[in-house]
Amino acid sequence: MKRFVWFLVIMIAVFSLWSCSKKGKKEKFLNGAGASFPYPLYATWANEYYKLTGVKINYQSIGSGGGIQQIIKRTVDFGASDRPLPPQEVEKYKLLQFPTVIGAIVPVVNIPELKGKHLVLDGETLCEIYLGKIKKWNDPKIAKLNPGIKLPDKKITPVYRADGSGTTAIFTHYLSQACAEWKKEIGYGTAVHWKVGIGAKGNEGVSNYVKQTPYSIGYVEYAYAFQNHLNFVTMKNKAGKVVYPSEDSIKAAARTGNLDPSKHFYVWLTDAPGKNAWPIVGATYILLARERKQVDKEVVKFFDWAYSHGDKIAEKLTYVPLPKEVKQKIRAYWKKYGIY
Repeated sequence: MKRFVWFLVIMIAVFSLWSCSKKGKKEKFLNGAGASFPYPLYATWANEYYKLTGVKINYQSIGSGGGIQQIIKRTVDFGASDRPLPPQEVEKYKLLQFPTVIGAIVPVVNIPELKGKHLVLDGETLCEIYLGKIKKWNDPKIAKLNPGIKLPDKKITPVYRADGSGTTAIFTHYLSQACAEWKKEIGYGTAVHWKVGIGAKGNEGVSNYVKQTPYSIGYVEYAYAFQNHLNFVTMKNKAGKVVYPSEDSIKAAARTGNLDPSKHFYVWLTDAPGKNAWPIVGATYILLARERKQVDKEVVKFFDWAYSHGDKIAEKLTYVPLPKEVKQKIRAYWKKYGIY
């Protein structure tokens, strides 16, 4: 009987110690916010990383403008933006900036008469649609680019991002390069003054609106077009060749950019000169608060893991991983600032 009592006492003590240690063990959380462009990828990476490490990464898809503002205010552990900040802004706000992957922005349409065929557009026609100058799908300028397709006499409904968006920054940066009138009247940025159209929040919102609205056109990150089975547009690029959005055409554009660590990797990849280049391409970036070295180290561990183990996930979701040499530059950049 005494042995049994002592056994119970020991078991209770062991259980109490185990419970206390479990309660005392703090789960790690990292909070990020920003671009919706990489959201499908970051969510998938975060899920895999949590399984391996127990570190939870909470990423809110609120748009690049929101991500930039939140890291400037230091209300998140990392911000995310598809609009690269110029070096002077990175220095002004005492930030660090590095890219994670490269992706494509694609115009998407809902034209029932296409029946799976892909419409061809170029920078000028896309510009004039969003300026309100081309109002119908059977406009002669669109018809000239699509001689084999009978286009409907239907009014075009342009859809744009209503929130501050890096996707918008990349899209409007391209239009500013491809169309002098757009550059003069609208310009580029995470938010611009749209002349026509309907606003929707996030890549998710634009995808859903186009999917539900016949004769609409929008622009989204390619992963959203792919996942939502949207009919994407093929584009006549700067070299005059009609190209599809693909890993090869995105890489062809990416090769033209110089991701320089001395400039905090600031670069635009739109309207690239290569004959096989998709014209609306951009890198997506992470922003860190320079003084928060301990937090930054935890964020860097996650993205370092992603650089080493996340490329297949990125490719499956239609993003293009960074070249090995760029990843090496980023790790050297981290070391320079004492966070790796």
